Amino acid sequence: MKPNLLRIALILSLLANLGVLGAIAYRSAVPPAAGESLPRHLQLSAEQLQRWHESEIGFLRQLGAGAEEIRVRRDRMIHAIFAETTDPALIERERTAIARLQDQQQKLVIEQLLRERELLQPAQRERLAQLLLAQPVTPSPIEQLHRD
Repeated sequence: MKPNLLRIALILSLLANLGVLGAIAYRSAVPPAAGESLPRHLQLSAEQLQRWHESEIGFLRQLGAGAEEIRVRRDRMIHAIFAETTDPALIERERTAIARLQDQQQKLVIEQLLRERELLQPAQRERLAQLLLAQPVTPSPIEQLHRD
């Protein structure tokens, strides 16, 4: 093969490889499309997917139960705040309980992320970390009501 032809073939091969690497990097950096599941976005293997679902079962049950208890206590606290006569002790008990539950929820999420970290490959971990960092930090609904 002539040297010029060999150089051109090498350059074309290099460009094709760079294109593939660029596509992989782009795919890794882009958040999941609407309707795309997180496991699919992370490109989990069959084994990882099974372990992922096993770890999610208890996590989602606990998270949902905690969220429901927070909602019940929040509603009770709001009713106590706006009752004909306020009961500061009841309001404080509910506030304290809500804070404790929120702390438990936060710990639960961190524990789940640590479990997920263990089953992910480094590139998948990075993809998940970038996705989490890209999540907007928005004002709470009560803060938003007072801003409007």
